[in-house]
Amino acid sequence: MSGAQNFWSRRKARVQAEAEAEQAEVEAQALAEEQAELEELSDAEILAQLQLPDPDTLKMGDDFKAFMAQAVPDRIRRRALRTLWRSNPVLANVDMLVDYGEDFTDKALVVENLQTAYQVGKGMLKHVEEMARQAAERENPTEPALDETEDPIEEEDVLLAAVEEDAAVEVEQAGEEIEELYAAPTPRRMKFRLEESAA
Repeated sequence: MSGAQNFWSRRKARVQAEAEAEQAEVEAQALAEEQAELEELSDAEILAQLQLPDPDTLKMGDDFKAFMAQAVPDRIRRRALRTLWRSNPVLANVDMLVDYGEDFTDKALVVENLQTAYQVGKGMLKHVEEMARQAAERENPTEPALDETEDPIEEEDVLLAAVEEDAAVEVEQAGEEIEELYAAPTPRRMKFRLEESAA
Protein backbone atom coordinates (compact mmCIF):
# COMPACT_ATOMS: atom_id res chain seq x y z
CA MET A 1 0.00 0.00 0.00
CA SER A 2 2.90 2.32 0.73
CA GLY A 3 4.14 1.90 -2.86
CA ALA A 4 0.79 3.11 -4.21
CA GLN A 5 0.85 6.07 -1.84
CA ASN A 6 4.36 6.97 -2.97
CA PHE A 7 3.28 6.74 -6.61
CA TRP A 8 0.27 9.01 -6.11
CA SER A 9 2.23 11.50 -3.99
CA ARG A 10 4.92 11.71 -6.68
CA ARG A 11 2.23 12.04 -9.36
CA LYS A 12 0.51 14.81 -7.39
CA ALA A 13 3.79 16.68 -6.89
CA ARG A 14 4.60 16.37 -10.62
CA VAL A 15 1.17 17.74 -11.62
CA GLN A 16 1.54 20.60 -9.17
CA ALA A 17 5.03 21.42 -10.52
CA GLU A 18 3.70 21.43 -14.09
CA ALA A 19 0.85 23.75 -13.10
CA GLU A 20 3.29 26.12 -11.36
CA ALA A 21 5.58 26.12 -14.41
CA GLU A 22 2.64 26.92 -16.70
CA GLN A 23 1.53 29.71 -14.36
CA ALA A 24 5.07 31.17 -14.28
CA GLU A 25 5.25 31.03 -18.07
CA VAL A 26 1.92 32.83 -18.43
CA GLU A 27 3.02 35.52 -15.95
CA ALA A 28 6.37 35.95 -17.74
CA GLN A 29 4.61 36.31 -21.10
CA ALA A 30 2.16 38.87 -19.70
CA LEU A 31 5.03 40.82 -18.13
CA ALA A 32 6.98 40.76 -21.42
CA GLU A 33 3.95 42.09 -23.31
CA GLU A 34 3.44 44.82 -20.71
CA GLN A 35 7.14 45.76 -20.90
CA ALA A 36 6.97 45.89 -24.70
CA GLU A 37 4.01 48.28 -24.50
CA LEU A 38 5.81 50.48 -21.98
CA GLU A 39 8.99 50.59 -24.07
CA GLU A 40 7.09 52.43 -26.80
CA LEU A 41 6.12 55.23 -24.36
CA SER A 42 8.27 58.09 -23.13
CA ASP A 43 9.53 58.22 -19.54
CA ALA A 44 6.95 60.84 -18.54
CA GLU A 45 4.09 58.77 -19.98
CA ILE A 46 5.35 55.64 -18.20
CA LEU A 47 5.58 57.48 -14.87
CA ALA A 48 2.04 58.84 -15.33
CA GLN A 49 0.67 55.42 -16.28
CA LEU A 50 2.30 53.68 -13.31
CA GLN A 51 1.46 56.63 -11.01
CA LEU A 52 5.10 57.13 -10.00
CA PRO A 53 6.84 60.43 -9.16
CA ASP A 54 9.71 61.73 -11.26
CA PRO A 55 12.77 59.87 -9.92
CA ASP A 56 15.00 62.93 -10.45
CA THR A 57 12.95 64.94 -7.93
CA LEU A 58 13.22 62.42 -5.10
CA LYS A 59 15.45 63.13 -2.12
CA MET A 60 16.86 61.32 0.87
CA GLY A 61 14.13 59.70 2.96
CA ASP A 62 11.68 59.22 0.08
CA ASP A 63 10.34 55.75 -0.72
CA PHE A 64 12.15 54.18 -3.68
CA LYS A 65 10.51 50.75 -3.31
CA ALA A 66 7.82 51.53 -5.89
CA PHE A 67 10.51 51.67 -8.61
CA MET A 68 11.63 48.11 -7.81
CA ALA A 69 8.38 46.55 -9.07
CA GLN A 70 8.60 44.20 -12.06
CA ALA A 71 6.31 46.42 -14.13
CA VAL A 72 8.79 49.33 -14.00
CA PRO A 73 11.14 49.36 -17.03
CA ASP A 74 14.86 49.05 -16.38
CA ARG A 75 15.69 52.56 -17.58
CA ILE A 76 13.27 54.12 -15.05
CA ARG A 77 14.59 51.83 -12.31
CA ARG A 78 18.18 52.86 -13.08
CA ARG A 79 17.24 56.55 -12.93
CA ALA A 80 15.66 56.00 -9.52
CA LEU A 81 18.71 54.09 -8.27
CA ARG A 82 21.08 56.82 -9.48
CA THR A 83 18.98 59.39 -7.59
CA LEU A 84 19.07 57.15 -4.52
CA TRP A 85 22.88 56.89 -4.68
CA ARG A 86 23.24 60.67 -5.03
CA SER A 87 20.74 61.48 -2.27
CA ASN A 88 22.53 59.44 0.39
CA PRO A 89 25.99 60.79 1.35
CA VAL A 90 27.16 57.32 2.33
CA LEU A 91 26.28 55.89 -1.08
CA ALA A 92 27.28 59.02 -3.01
CA ASN A 93 30.91 58.94 -1.82
CA VAL A 94 32.07 56.19 -4.17
CA ASP A 95 35.41 57.74 -5.25
CA MET A 96 34.38 57.93 -8.91
CA LEU A 97 33.44 54.23 -8.98
CA VAL A 98 30.10 54.38 -10.77
CA ASP A 99 30.28 51.04 -12.54
CA TYR A 100 26.60 50.44 -11.75
CA GLY A 101 25.56 53.69 -13.47
CA GLU A 102 25.68 52.39 -17.02
CA ASP A 103 25.75 49.06 -18.82
CA PHE A 104 29.34 48.61 -20.01
CA THR A 105 28.76 45.04 -21.20
CA ASP A 106 26.97 46.12 -24.40
CA LYS A 107 29.35 45.16 -27.22
CA ALA A 108 27.28 47.20 -29.69
CA LEU A 109 28.64 50.40 -28.11
CA VAL A 110 32.29 49.43 -28.59
CA VAL A 111 34.05 51.41 -31.34
CA GLU A 112 35.32 49.23 -34.16
CA ASN A 113 39.11 49.05 -34.66
CA LEU A 114 39.69 50.86 -31.37
CA GLN A 115 43.36 51.82 -30.93
CA THR A 116 44.94 53.11 -27.76
CA ALA A 117 48.36 54.20 -26.55
CA TYR A 118 47.94 52.13 -23.40
CA GLN A 119 50.35 49.24 -22.93
CA VAL A 120 49.82 46.49 -20.40
CA GLY A 121 52.32 46.85 -17.58
CA LYS A 122 53.63 50.18 -18.88
CA GLY A 123 50.55 52.36 -19.05
CA MET A 124 50.81 55.14 -21.60
CA LEU A 125 54.61 55.33 -21.34
CA LYS A 126 55.46 55.88 -25.02
CA HIS A 127 52.75 58.50 -25.41
CA VAL A 128 53.97 60.41 -22.33
CA GLU A 129 57.62 60.18 -23.45
CA GLU A 130 56.72 61.47 -26.92
CA MET A 131 54.79 64.39 -25.42
CA ALA A 132 57.76 65.21 -23.15
CA ARG A 133 60.14 65.08 -26.14
CA GLN A 134 57.93 67.40 -28.18
CA ALA A 135 57.65 69.82 -25.26
CA ALA A 136 61.45 69.80 -24.85
CA GLU A 137 61.90 70.51 -28.55
CA ARG A 138 59.50 73.45 -28.35
CA GLU A 139 61.31 74.91 -25.33
CA ASN A 140 64.85 74.44 -26.71
CA PRO A 141 64.68 74.56 -30.51
CA THR A 142 68.44 75.37 -30.79
CA GLU A 143 69.56 72.16 -29.10
CA PRO A 144 70.23 69.35 -31.55
CA ALA A 145 67.67 66.62 -31.59
CA LEU A 146 68.56 63.22 -30.24
CA ASP A 147 70.32 60.96 -32.69
CA GLU A 148 67.62 58.69 -33.96
CA THR A 149 70.22 56.18 -35.12
CA GLU A 150 70.96 55.30 -31.52
CA ASP A 151 69.03 52.28 -30.50
CA PRO A 152 67.34 52.89 -27.13
CA ILE A 153 67.05 49.13 -26.69
CA GLU A 154 70.85 48.80 -26.68
CA GLU A 155 71.14 51.54 -24.07
CA GLU A 156 68.53 49.80 -21.95
CA ASP A 157 70.45 46.51 -22.31
CA VAL A 158 73.69 48.19 -21.13
CA LEU A 159 71.91 49.76 -18.15
CA LEU A 160 70.20 46.47 -17.34
CA ALA A 161 73.51 44.61 -17.48
CA ALA A 162 75.12 47.16 -15.15
CA VAL A 163 72.23 46.88 -12.70
CA GLU A 164 72.39 43.08 -12.80
CA GLU A 165 76.16 43.15 -12.20
CA ASP A 166 75.73 45.47 -9.19
CA ALA A 167 72.97 43.24 -7.86
CA ALA A 168 75.16 40.15 -8.24
CA VAL A 169 78.00 41.84 -6.32
CA GLU A 170 75.61 42.87 -3.55
CA VAL A 171 74.20 39.33 -3.32
CA GLU A 172 77.72 37.91 -3.14
CA GLN A 173 78.71 40.33 -0.38
CA ALA A 174 75.52 39.59 1.53
CA GLY A 175 76.21 35.86 1.21
CA GLU A 176 79.70 36.30 2.63
CA GLU A 177 78.32 38.31 5.56
CA ILE A 178 75.72 35.63 6.27
CA GLU A 179 78.38 32.91 6.15
CA GLU A 180 80.48 34.87 8.63
CA LEU A 181 77.50 35.29 10.96
CA TYR A 182 76.57 31.62 10.89
CA ALA A 183 80.09 30.22 10.77
CA ALA A 184 80.64 27.35 13.20
CA PRO A 185 82.26 28.63 16.42
CA THR A 186 85.67 27.33 17.32
CA PRO A 187 85.31 24.43 19.73
CA ARG A 188 86.30 25.08 23.31
CA ARG A 189 87.93 22.42 25.41
CA MET A 190 87.59 22.06 29.09
CA LYS A 191 90.82 22.14 31.04
CA PHE A 192 91.15 20.56 34.44
CA ARG A 193 93.81 21.35 36.93
CA LEU A 194 94.47 19.10 39.88
CA GLU A 195 95.79 20.63 43.00
CA GLU A 196 97.66 18.49 45.39
CA SER A 197 96.47 18.83 48.89
CA ALA A 198 99.09 19.16 51.57
CA ALA A 199 98.83 16.18 53.81
